[in-house]
Amino acid sequence: MAHSSRDTAEGAGWGNAQLGTYKGLMPARVEKLSWLDPRTLWPARNGVLASWFGDPTGRTRGRWVEQRVAAGAPADGVVRRTDSDHFSFMVIGDTGEGDDPQYAVVPGFLKASQGTDFAVLASDVIYPVGSTEDYGTKFFRPYRDYPAPIYAIPGNHDWYEDLQGFMRVFCEAPPLTPQARPRPLTRAWFRSLLWHSPGTADEQRLAEARALRSAPSQQAVQPGPYWAIDAGPVRIIGIDTGLLGTIDAEQGRWLREVSRGERPKILVTGSPLYVDGEHHPCAIEGGGTVDAIVRDPEHHYVAAIGGDIHNYQRYPVRVDGGRTIQYVVAGGGGAFMHATHTVPRVSVADVTEEEFRCYPLRGDSLAFYSRLYGRRLRMPRFFTLTEAEATAVIAERLGIPPTRTQGEPVRLTRRIRVVASLLGAGRRPGRNTHFRLPVRKTYTQLFSPGSATYSPPFFKCFLRLDVTPSAVHLRCHSATGTLDHEIDPPVEDEVTIPLS
Repeated sequence: MAHSSRDTAEGAGWGNAQLGTYKGLMPARVEKLSWLDPRTLWPARNGVLASWFGDPTGRTRGRWVEQRVAAGAPADGVVRRTDSDHFSFMVIGDTGEGDDPQYAVVPGFLKASQGTDFAVLASDVIYPVGSTEDYGTKFFRPYRDYPAPIYAIPGNHDWYEDLQGFMRVFCEAPPLTPQARPRPLTRAWFRSLLWHSPGTADEQRLAEARALRSAPSQQAVQPGPYWAIDAGPVRIIGIDTGLLGTIDAEQGRWLREVSRGERPKILVTGSPLYVDGEHHPCAIEGGGTVDAIVRDPEHHYVAAIGGDIHNYQRYPVRVDGGRTIQYVVAGGGGAFMHATHTVPRVSVADVTEEEFRCYPLRGDSLAFYSRLYGRRLRMPRFFTLTEAEATAVIAERLGIPPTRTQGEPVRLTRRIRVVASLLGAGRRPGRNTHFRLPVRKTYTQLFSPGSATYSPPFFKCFLRLDVTPSAVHLRCHSATGTLDHEIDPPVEDEVTIPLS
């Protein structure tokens, strides 16, 4: 088994390892997505408009679901598969930027997924706005050699064109019929003045893209943007959290209904319920939360997996009845890496730092971002930290031992400590946190590694889940872009989840 980042620096992808073969999978011309480019940001404006003038996704989602039911999709939204009591599936989140980091995941994903029965894409299938035109290079081409069906739940970026591309590809749904304009001077009217709407799809281009995944074994049509899959002994439930990370009342009613019964359940959501040391229970329109449904002992959830945040995190949360639910963040499938070094020492829902897991390790995240800021600000001598320096200063700030064994002791200088503080490295609860740049999700999009870094290590990841009648074995594999990790994808974390 290959060394992981928890074992050695080489296992994290540092050093002079040979470049992987992933570039041979990429198209000849790749549009490099930049979140500094107004041409990227302007079409992605619908999330801001929804927060200012009201979120229309619940109503639009309802129209999509009604259309699919009228076309013959199961009214209960359940896909009933014929898998045996022993089966496996993959989960990969936030995939579709279409550049080096996304394609660097593919060889290891194909290797680790051998023998699996299907895969689930967890949030943000296509960046930047979920356009139908982008599915060729950002979905069909990279996963053309995965031989099994792929199901998906949308993320906020898939909603930036009213979910039209997502529904066309995964549900074979035609566009919705246009609606009348809102009454003048209402909030909906002001929103409509600037709303980004989908264009007309190029049917020939889409047909050519579909041909890349046209084998009978690859086909699956899901009932809508949210669904449940009965497979072997478990039910996997995927929910659609729209533009703003919430679900509408009708989807909430459906979620409560499909959550009933003694069958063990796994939630897949576009908005993780625990992330960055915080609890985000996910509000349901009209009252209640998604996490309250997950925690209800009568619903028998064993795990909740969320995309949206582009790294891996795991929180084993003990709930009523002596049960433990594994809350997992799994959004590292291709889009730019969200920092983990900003995560403070974990103390949430009685989960301790010793029980918490993340990838990349905080020290590797800090070293990665120090190089990024050094290049972007043209101050590499000041900002750049070695992985050993970054690991040592994280250990000091959090009051924890280094995750992997270090060589010679590192002398922590004032410069190292200042850089760690400027880049927002986490601290122990209650410690002074002045002089931190805002490098959580919004700021890491500004200096996005996805628009600045095209050489390893990429610090991407994906999950494999092996299901038996008694347990689910979850493994997080890393993908760094190096050849050795393509051949033998390292296991960064694994846990066995009892089903009884």
